Amino acid sequence: MIPITIITGFLGSGKTTLILNLISQLPKGYKLALLKNEFGDVAIDSQLASSSAISGVQELLNGCICCNLVGQLSEALETLANDIIPDRIVIETSGSAFPATLAMEVNRLSASTGKYVLDGVMSVIDVENWKGYEDTSITAKMQAKYTDLIVLNKWELVSERRLEDVEDAILDLEVDPPTPRSKSDKGWVGKDIVFGLDAKLAKGAGDEEKEGHHHDHKHDHEHSSEVEVLSITLSSLGSKSGVDITKLQKLLEEPTKDAVYRIKGILYTSTPPKSSDGRFPTPLNTAGRSRYILNWAFGRWNFTSVPLSSTASTPALSEAATPLASGQTTPSSQVEEAELRLTVVTAKYESNMWKKRIEEEGFIALQGGTDGTLTVQRML
Repeated sequence: MIPITIITGFLGSGKTTLILNLISQLPKGYKLALLKNEFGDVAIDSQLASSSAISGVQELLNGCICCNLVGQLSEALETLANDIIPDRIVIETSGSAFPATLAMEVNRLSASTGKYVLDGVMSVIDVENWKGYEDTSITAKMQAKYTDLIVLNKWELVSERRLEDVEDAILDLEVDPPTPRSKSDKGWVGKDIVFGLDAKLAKGAGDEEKEGHHHDHKHDHEHSSEVEVLSITLSSLGSKSGVDITKLQKLLEEPTKDAVYRIKGILYTSTPPKSSDGRFPTPLNTAGRSRYILNWAFGRWNFTSVPLSSTASTPALSEAATPLASGQTTPSSQVEEAELRLTVVTAKYESNMWKKRIEEEGFIALQGGTDGTLTVQRML
């Protein structure tokens, strides 16, 4: 049976970085497949992951894998199992997913198909920004409680007192016995810690259901209301000039941590964009515009250079990276036609204000004042 590891954590906690750091630790020939769940309609991280050593990628878009997309989990796992034949599958959830529901569904599929085994659930906590959501997000608390291992991420950026406060808050969840905790090393955690976990979560949850004890799962269907999602597209009406990076930079500097949780996207520009740490990615196209992935979380952002072609380096990977979606998908051809595509995840009640600002304040425009079409849509 194929072991499945679930990695969850609130928005911007650093899940993708941790997974990419795990890949480099795998032995040669070990085949790892990734199933990602994202809000929005742009398969951003799949394109980033496909440039690494991951053997295959599937994405479930426009919904939450533990609620309205749970029925598509079987199809996505089946595709990975048949096309990739992986040694392990990692499921990276969206920032608002409730892990207990997902773990029980994996166990159900394991029993019905005999193909999978739940190896464990890990929750990543952003220590630096824990104070930003510990008191307002039911989901963040549930992710920390219903898990096999808690990884404390970004703890190097805070004082010892802040780290102690976060650990005290975790202990206040009154999990008996206490959930094991481990600190990452700038987003790096040893594979022996993450892989091979005891799947106590699903076993315990299943026993409680059989005995007639039920948790209050009201948030299973309501936790998505903690965030709102905007989809932004900028298309050129004529020649491909690329995005005005100076104006985009102003947008990245504007949001506060409690208003916008995440900005992710793909864009073209002939001006190398600067990450928040002052670094510039090396353009992969030395003549004309280049293609970049943008990842913004909690006031920090980075740009990653990617090839102009969205086609992966190997035929098998290209086929496996095709997104699965509930509703509309975004074909790679559309992604390349647009000069910019962004998904913006905001706090509740914030999306309308940011939609208006993006439409009216000129944050997103083409280089040289070239005419273009800007579309900003509320997705969730």
